[in-house]
Amino acid sequence: MNVVIGLIIFIVGGIAGFIANRFLSASNQEHKALEEQANQSEMALAQYKQDVAEHLDSSAKLLDQMNETCQTAMAQMAQSTKLLQQATPEESEIMPFFSKETQEQLAKTVSLRHQKRSSESEQAVTEPPLDYSGNPSGLFADKKQSVTNGEQGN
Repeated sequence: MNVVIGLIIFIVGGIAGFIANRFLSASNQEHKALEEQANQSEMALAQYKQDVAEHLDSSAKLLDQMNETCQTAMAQMAQSTKLLQQATPEESEIMPFFSKETQEQLAKTVSLRHQKRSSESEQAVTEPPLDYSGNPSGLFADKKQSVTNGEQGN
């Protein structure tokens, strides 16, 4: 009987150990899966931080370039303002708006247009406009017109 009780205790202990191992193993597997997911999340966060840092760095470089360009433009505008203020009013009146060649071309164009207009005005207009006809049809007269399509008085 001692052997039977020992064998039953052994079988019950094996079944209990098997069941306990199953439950503990499942929670262990869940723990490992959660740990792996946490590691992946940490790696993704680290990559995101690195991407943001690179973006901010490139933005800072672009802003520096914009600042330098702005400073250069302001210096050029200040220099241009000084040059314009140094010019005397007499020099600005002497300096033409257009170049000499452009002024000559404009003068030729104006004289050609003036000659063309004067020659057009010299021609006498003897003919009526094209929308008038020499032979009136009587369409707008108060006379009755004859029907020409053959369908009279239906």
